[in-house]
Amino acid sequence: MNPPISRRTVSVSLLAGAAALGTAGTAQAAQAAQAAPSATAARPGERHGRPAAPTIVLIHGAFADASSWSAVVERLQREGHRVLAPPLPLRGLASDSAYIRSVLDSVTGPVVLAGHSYGGAVISQTAAGAPQVKALVYIAAFIPDVGESALQLTDKFPGSTLGQATATQYYPLPGGGQGEELVIKKDLFRKQFAAGVPRTTAQVMAAGQRPITLAALQEPATAAAWKSIPSWCLVATQDRNIPPAAERWMAKRARAHTVTVRAPHAAAVSDPDPVTGLILRAVRAVRSGH
Repeated sequence: MNPPISRRTVSVSLLAGAAALGTAGTAQAAQAAQAAPSATAARPGERHGRPAAPTIVLIHGAFADASSWSAVVERLQREGHRVLAPPLPLRGLASDSAYIRSVLDSVTGPVVLAGHSYGGAVISQTAAGAPQVKALVYIAAFIPDVGESALQLTDKFPGSTLGQATATQYYPLPGGGQGEELVIKKDLFRKQFAAGVPRTTAQVMAAGQRPITLAALQEPATAAAWKSIPSWCLVATQDRNIPPAAERWMAKRARAHTVTVRAPHAAAVSDPDPVTGLILRAVRAVRSGH
């Protein structure tokens, strides 16, 4: 296990020399683009005989939305990376995973897939049988085995105060009846989810939080891609949603390259530098073929 990373950790820089993508602007270039590749041309997903820079796909978790990755996206894009941060429906593990799989199907070349919180369970299932996914990154996230649910893993170790901090809402089901979904009470949101984040930022996050169905948290995983795909994990030691002991245990079981950060559950918001740095470590490993 790697040594702890402080809150002030500076983001790891990208490999030097990544070429910027351009667009062909002349008829001659357009004709060349349509020509059949030569025997020496790089294969799809490669650049001059080496793996191409992967697309980084960031999956948010419960009680958040894609904007929770904003500071990380900004840092990755500043370094020239292609980044996607799609919305997650948060309706059920199987359906959420199928939706993210459809997002991956639109991506050409290798992918580094990162998930926060419940998003970790989603990427573990989504990446199974997805050959373009070359690395998995878990940020204060669930890393379930087949048959395990998010709630089951939360209860495996003491320390979570999420149950007391949530309220139940009801929504109409397509076939009739009502489903249950959970939100974090707004007056408890900062303490529970984003301790250390500026109060005004936490208030905005609380106002825009995405509810998750109780069924999604109870649904057992049917695949565990971390068993065959290299993984990286950030343990947030101040997490009140997932017990840090559970995060450490899951990371060890997955044999993940692990860092520890003194951060709340919303680590990508409070500590974007070490989160970005861990993702870039996975990117470098993919590019080097390791």
